[in-house]
Amino acid sequence: MSRTPHMLMTVAVSIFLTIGCKSNPQTTGHYIDDTGITTSVKTHLATDGPLKTMTQISVKTVENTVYLTGVAATLQDKNRAEEIARQVEGVHTVVNNITVQP
Repeated sequence: MSRTPHMLMTVAVSIFLTIGCKSNPQTTGHYIDDTGITTSVKTHLATDGPLKTMTQISVKTVENTVYLTGVAATLQDKNRAEEIARQVEGVHTVVNNITVQP
């Protein structure tokens, strides 16, 4: 009888951990790839002539899809940021949510 509470606790913790692990379908390999893509996009944005002074662009990558957010001074800057992101190896899709505010 004294083992029953311990057994129930073990089952409950196991179920909790299993559910928690399945809530994020991104594998460790995908996470590492996405981190590398994000770093590469940020580096390319920071070293591109007209865009290198733009620090208001955020980059996030999830399963090889790059999400750009922030503010650009012109539509050309917004489009250039997207173009740069698309050229990075491993990028499948770019979602450009940059707003233009002169």
